[in-house]
Amino acid sequence: MKIILGITGGIAAYKAAELVRLLVKKGCEVEVVMTDAATRFITPLTMQALSGRPVRLTQWDDMAHIDLSRGAEAILVAPATADFIAKIAQGHASDLLSSLCLARNCPLFLAPAMNRQMWDNPASRRNLAQIREDGVHVVGPLEGVQACGETGMGRMAEPDEIASAVLSSLSPKILSGKKFLVTAGPTLEAIDPVRVITNLSSGKMGYAVAQAALASGAQVVLVSGPTCLPRPIGAKFVPVASAREMRDAVMANVGGSDVFVSVAAVADYRVANPSSSKIKKGGTLTLALEPNPDILQEVANMKNPPFCVGFAAETGNLEENALLKMKRKNVPMLVGNLAQDALGRDESEIVIFGSGGGAKRLPRAAKTKLAAQLVEEIARAIS
Repeated sequence: MKIILGITGGIAAYKAAELVRLLVKKGCEVEVVMTDAATRFITPLTMQALSGRPVRLTQWDDMAHIDLSRGAEAILVAPATADFIAKIAQGHASDLLSSLCLARNCPLFLAPAMNRQMWDNPASRRNLAQIREDGVHVVGPLEGVQACGETGMGRMAEPDEIASAVLSSLSPKILSGKKFLVTAGPTLEAIDPVRVITNLSSGKMGYAVAQAALASGAQVVLVSGPTCLPRPIGAKFVPVASAREMRDAVMANVGGSDVFVSVAAVADYRVANPSSSKIKKGGTLTLALEPNPDILQEVANMKNPPFCVGFAAETGNLEENALLKMKRKNVPMLVGNLAQDALGRDESEIVIFGSGGGAKRLPRAAKTKLAAQLVEEIARAIS
């Protein structure tokens, strides 16, 4: 996917560096176009190093204002200053970037960034209303502390939010009208008020599945144990801690779901009698454990269950153990991986087992890429 990233002259231009990095990481070819004012805030050399391509600065070298957009899936301007938004609203073409936007035949996304009073100015409101009416996609802005020291609306959306909004909008909507329920992350089982039993799951795969389903047009409910990950934009987010809390949240949201993807690393056991006060250190400690509810099996055995996808993190005999789990839990699809190669990492390799007995191995790749491929497999299975 080719994205033209336009950068205009605002202090938020420094965020464009992270935006390029994110887009490239997601497999995009990024062509950067900078206004003269933008070069006062961040250098073209920085953007060239991150994008791996020469940065375009002028419209006088060739017919770039026509040719550049012809092979692009989208033009994204971030930051888009009040001045640039006014140019787009009025159809000006006074530099390469504004000319590109006027001559485009692809979607245009703007991420506004300006002082709060500029944002609230009636002229800015009129210009924003006009570009939206013209079909321009506006991402943000956010409310927060600004570079001038004031606080209010006008802060540019964060790079990950912008990248997600653009890529989700451009992705084929193969799951339009479908509802996904996804679990992610670890669970915490209390020993006492300050200690827990947990595991090494980071939640990255579950969040990636939720994001991939959103990008494919699905409605998504994400039930998540404690993680440090940003919430997927557009998903209904239900935070939980223990396995029993996760079970209750799943059962409260499973109604009407077309697909249930049980990615969470749910603790198999909990402490039978957690202490109500901190257990003091001294000697050995013996804990009596009792089994937690099996959320996936409970959903799979409902009267009219959604299409259930389980996960099996094994340390050996992957195929044998995964197929046994798949049969035991009565699910039509199961994703297997080796825990030592996946837990907490950004990359993994997985095997997708289907009810027909087939197995599809996906080689090591970023979890975001694997999640997108998994969602495609699910879409084919339920079509």
